[in-house]
Amino acid sequence: MYVRLVNYIDRLNQYRRTKISNRNFLVIAALIVGILAGLAAAALKSITHHIEDFLQSGFHWHYKYYLYIFFPMIGILLSVLYVRRFIRKGKFETGLTPLLFSISKKSSKVEPHNIYSQIITAALTVGFGGSTGLEAPIVTSGSGIGSAVGRFLGLSYRETTMLLACGAAAGIAGAFNSPIAGIVFAIEILLPEFTIPAFIPLLLASATAAVVSRLFYTEQLFYLVTEGWKMNALPYYVLLAAIIGFFSIYFVKVNYAVKSFFYKIKHPYKKVVLGGLALGALVFLFPTLYGEGYVTIKNLLSGNYNTVIHNSIFSEYSDLPVAIILFTVITVFAKSFGTLITLGAGGNGGIFAPSLIMGGLLGFILAFSANTLGIAHLNVANFIVAGMAASLSAIMHAPLTGIFLIAEITGGYILMVPLMITSAISYFISRSANKYSIYTKPLAESGALLSHEDKDTTVLNMMKLKYLIEKDYLVLNEEDVLSERMNEILQAKRNLFPVLDQDQVFIGLIYMEDVLKITLDPEQQETSVKELMHAAPGLVMEEDSLKMVLQKMETENAWLLPVLTADGKYIGFVSKTAVFNKYRALLSRQADYME
Repeated sequence: MYVRLVNYIDRLNQYRRTKISNRNFLVIAALIVGILAGLAAAALKSITHHIEDFLQSGFHWHYKYYLYIFFPMIGILLSVLYVRRFIRKGKFETGLTPLLFSISKKSSKVEPHNIYSQIITAALTVGFGGSTGLEAPIVTSGSGIGSAVGRFLGLSYRETTMLLACGAAAGIAGAFNSPIAGIVFAIEILLPEFTIPAFIPLLLASATAAVVSRLFYTEQLFYLVTEGWKMNALPYYVLLAAIIGFFSIYFVKVNYAVKSFFYKIKHPYKKVVLGGLALGALVFLFPTLYGEGYVTIKNLLSGNYNTVIHNSIFSEYSDLPVAIILFTVITVFAKSFGTLITLGAGGNGGIFAPSLIMGGLLGFILAFSANTLGIAHLNVANFIVAGMAASLSAIMHAPLTGIFLIAEITGGYILMVPLMITSAISYFISRSANKYSIYTKPLAESGALLSHEDKDTTVLNMMKLKYLIEKDYLVLNEEDVLSERMNEILQAKRNLFPVLDQDQVFIGLIYMEDVLKITLDPEQQETSVKELMHAAPGLVMEEDSLKMVLQKMETENAWLLPVLTADGKYIGFVSKTAVFNKYRALLSRQADYME
């Protein structure tokens, strides 16, 4: 049955190649991906919010509020149980780093289970109060849809990557009802390089997902009422950008510290209990940490400034401006720990929404404090919006995404100049301390990052050493006598011969010119291979990247080098010619892409 299906798909692909150009076919595929990703976004939001509504108001029990301490742990536990019970093949990973790794090192192959497992685990985590966001899971789910469609249709790596990016853009568009931000996100974060023809599939996938998601989930995320911005407020926007820029540096350091702490805990359920109880305590003290936290920003935008403290155990101080400011400052730092604890304990989610919440709260603190102290009269809502854009730009290193996303979800296009100023300055400060974002730093450290700035490295990262190894070399043993192997050597197509010991471990090389010298002197034809052997100018391990291979060749001034396993066993040779030929082929494919 499976073979028949594969054959049918192959015939279908062959037929469409003769009738439809790649560009037109990708447009159709992008529409399909957009529809499916829009449905996935609507499903994730609906399931999550139904869980939240049920836990908060769906059942009535006199002591139910004490359960808020345990709700986050229950959600994380259910998520971990699902992963360990139902995902036996493949690996379940959260965040955008695995997605970027799939593009750079796994031929854009995203495990199909991500299409639904990301939705299930994220809904459980966030619905039960995990202090994280839904955006990273829906991006991964949408990317899984794009990858699955591309592989099902037998498309090339570049075309599958394009559909993967379409799925990610559609996920953002469906989650936020923001098609432009979806496109910008895909270009800024996922695509190693952008070409104008790629804009059309992204546009269609993103717009389609926004329409489909809106059919099923029509709730507006934020409402902003503003008359615009004033010139005398510009210094305060710059100050806000600087504060958020330095806060992003702090957040990155805390991120690695919390990750390191939970990484040392090997037992998964110990992580769940420890992290869940810590998170539950934070949520009990700071109720705004429950779930995504968008409700708090909505209330602040509408002028309900005591909403941050109102439902907490400190609500009796909710009418004191000083208490509101201090409590909000503490909440910002609590949110950073709450988000990272949720992820470290095994919950699923991303830092997209938390970045918005923390930035929005910082913007509120600055404007509300200035107004309270009488220093200036600032539009609090404007600063909340600008803070969200700046925080997203600084933490994710995605300034364009921050600008367009916030402008779309708030309708704040009139604030474009403050959004641009705060996003640019906060990004610059963050980038000066951290060259890579939270998502890309692990890949950069492992050499798996596709770089917009270094095209050579980007192309080399697309190539795999194992496909360039040449194995048609005559192999000699160190104990062989030249006269006994002379006929084989003279008939060989290569002028270089690897020498192995009795355990098949590589120990050296013999060059044809040395062998020819022996043939002219009959007295030396009984020479052993070991006596004529030379050390290799350098060695390549099978796990080395192509960039590292070329660096070794340049350092040793060698045109080809032996490739070995981790335990020294000989595999074959890799040559500059093979690397350069593959490099030129990839460049040619990119030039012809979507023509």
